[in-house]
Amino acid sequence: MGKGVSFLLLALVLCYGVTVTMGYRGEKQWRKERERREEEMEPEEEEQEESESRKSWFLMPKSRPVMTTDAGEMRMVRSPGGRIVDKPLHMGFITMEPQSLFIPQYLDSSLILFVRTGEARVGCIYKDEMVERRLKIGDVYHIPAGSTFYILNPGEGQRLHIICSIDPSESLNLDTFQSFFIGGGTHPTSVLAGFGPETLSTAFNVSMSKLEEIMRGQQEGPIVHVTKSHAPSIWTKLSQLQEQDRLKQVKRMVQGEADEEEKEWSWWKLFGIFSGNERRIFGDKAPDSYNIYKRKADFKNDYGWSVAVDGSVYKPFKHSGTGVYLVNLTAGSMMAPHVNPRATEYGIVLRGTGRIQIVYPNGTLAMDARVREGDVFWVPRYFAFCQIASRSSPFEFFGFTTTSDKNRPQFLVGANSLLHTFNTPELAAAFGVTEERMRRFINAQKEAVILPSASAAPPDEDLKGREEKSEDEGPKVIRNFGDQMIMGFD
Repeated sequence: MGKGVSFLLLALVLCYGVTVTMGYRGEKQWRKERERREEEMEPEEEEQEESESRKSWFLMPKSRPVMTTDAGEMRMVRSPGGRIVDKPLHMGFITMEPQSLFIPQYLDSSLILFVRTGEARVGCIYKDEMVERRLKIGDVYHIPAGSTFYILNPGEGQRLHIICSIDPSESLNLDTFQSFFIGGGTHPTSVLAGFGPETLSTAFNVSMSKLEEIMRGQQEGPIVHVTKSHAPSIWTKLSQLQEQDRLKQVKRMVQGEADEEEKEWSWWKLFGIFSGNERRIFGDKAPDSYNIYKRKADFKNDYGWSVAVDGSVYKPFKHSGTGVYLVNLTAGSMMAPHVNPRATEYGIVLRGTGRIQIVYPNGTLAMDARVREGDVFWVPRYFAFCQIASRSSPFEFFGFTTTSDKNRPQFLVGANSLLHTFNTPELAAAFGVTEERMRRFINAQKEAVILPSASAAPPDEDLKGREEKSEDEGPKVIRNFGDQMIMGFD
């Protein structure tokens, strides 16, 4: 017995030694191969490779479809990973055709919706109450993880475009996020379908035939048309009513006054939230949406303006741990180099073209990228960066921050910069110059936060050249984000 155990231990040790040796040799061989390639690479090629890498280091080019139907689609840009990401935050892009519905579901991640174009009706469960909000351009709205919701585009001729943050901090880590559809049929499948027919028949107090009609009726996917030609159902009729009339109709259904068609086909019944208590429907104390375009600018001068919405402005953000911002720079202007000490920043270019520069902690350039409408970027917490508008048009970008507290960016240049606050003999000594010279250097810029910068602004021809090049070489992120179909992947 003892010899057998000894032999087994010896075999394990030998196997471990072989594995380590092979791993070491493999790593050593990989390093030699990399060094060989670097030696063979011409200086111009090496410089070009490094330059191309810098241009797009913090751009997020890989967008993938999550849900696609005839009535709309949802695409997503996945959050970068790594130790420098203080909080992962995916970005989603929802497009819905006129008179379409993103069917009732709940997620394992929280959402913040921002309406870019169109109008939406968002219904959700808030403290066991059914509430609905009408969202318009510029509105932001928070949907907590686990809260059942739907999104309806009631417009007759206007597509709905929504940008959303997807916070996976409460997720199951099964994927970027997980949908649990309440409504559904054969596509998508409702979570109710997992229970046995007898269980559901008893739970809903309906016959097996009625249950079969409801559970297998939906085949159009997670985003469906609600026009009469596509879906002649009670939901279509409800969606076309005014809000008060729709709630009155729901009340009739709850109190048993509905006709036979309404009794047989009812999304609201699948929610299981109405028990005859009117206050659960009409006693609406849920938070409203918040319009970022109506908020007074936190900073404004002749060169642009910026707005931030955090938990102190919009209370639902306090629980989400996320904030939003919107910046508009006039042609040729610059958001001064600054640092976010409390949050990582995720953004998307809404309008115009420009340039983003990000700096590593060691003072070397991390990225110098020319960006245009639809490009998605991110800036790690503590990293210094600036945004510069092109010379011919305004530059507008929107995004999310990974804190619901006031971010309080620290500006490194300008009339309100850290250097002004820290203008001491020690600062002059740190730069190796006299105090007088340091003072003149700091006071040369009279503007703050948003600065004129015609010399640094990228010319439009460079961006045009990049656009022509990207047609052949690189994947697009999101294009034509105005009145046309967004996420224009050819």
